[in-house]
Amino acid sequence: MQGTNLTKSLILILFTSQYLFALISIEPVEIGQKAGIHGELAISLETKRGNTQRDDYTANTRITYDNNSSFVTWGEIASEYGKSNGVEDTKQTYLHLRHIHAITKERIRAELFTQLEEDKFKLIKRRFLGGAGVRIKLFDILDAGDGYLGLGAFYEGVNYTSTTDETEQNLRFNTYFAYTLKLSEDSKLSCTLYYQPKYDELKEFVNTNKLNLELRIYKELFLNLRVSYDTDSRPAIGVEKYDFYQQTSFVYKF
Repeated sequence: MQGTNLTKSLILILFTSQYLFALISIEPVEIGQKAGIHGELAISLETKRGNTQRDDYTANTRITYDNNSSFVTWGEIASEYGKSNGVEDTKQTYLHLRHIHAITKERIRAELFTQLEEDKFKLIKRRFLGGAGVRIKLFDILDAGDGYLGLGAFYEGVNYTSTTDETEQNLRFNTYFAYTLKLSEDSKLSCTLYYQPKYDELKEFVNTNKLNLELRIYKELFLNLRVSYDTDSRPAIGVEKYDFYQQTSFVYKF
């Protein structure tokens, strides 16, 4: 009965959310979790009429190939579009590709990744990055769940839509900590903390913090609830340094 009430409460949260952005689980992908080709599809829709006119549509999909022994490769694409009172206020797309290769049998992984994105209302016409690093599994330290530490670097190129912001070409360090706690057979809680400073000017950094709860609703259908707080110490002119948002989505795994 308690589990039923929890599910009902979470579904109520889903339909009263003020800000929706569908992103698939933030949990690090591990070699051997699910062999072969598989995927995930996440969708969120928001429509309001009356005192507030609001439309928000988001979709996200990830395709993964896991050879079950030495590597896993996955690609993800996401898009969000929104209007408030007939005025467009959200338009962003995101494409990410990552290859993870085993260095040791269980603990150390090499990572290669590239990413392309645009965000009209952060004045980002195009942001491209490519990088590499190592990921260490901290299973001997965090026995209650799976913990990971990532260390690496990436190149970043940013073109802005505004004429007052110059094109950027940066080299950034990439450090992150990720932790996943399995609450039951059907649910898990994950968090990730990213810190990405410029190598030649450490006071200029990007910081991302995400907390994610995933609950199975029925068979391969999941409810995904997330809170995120992002900081960019030097955004485009006129753009806020901080972003806070709550995200809710249905995720179908296939």
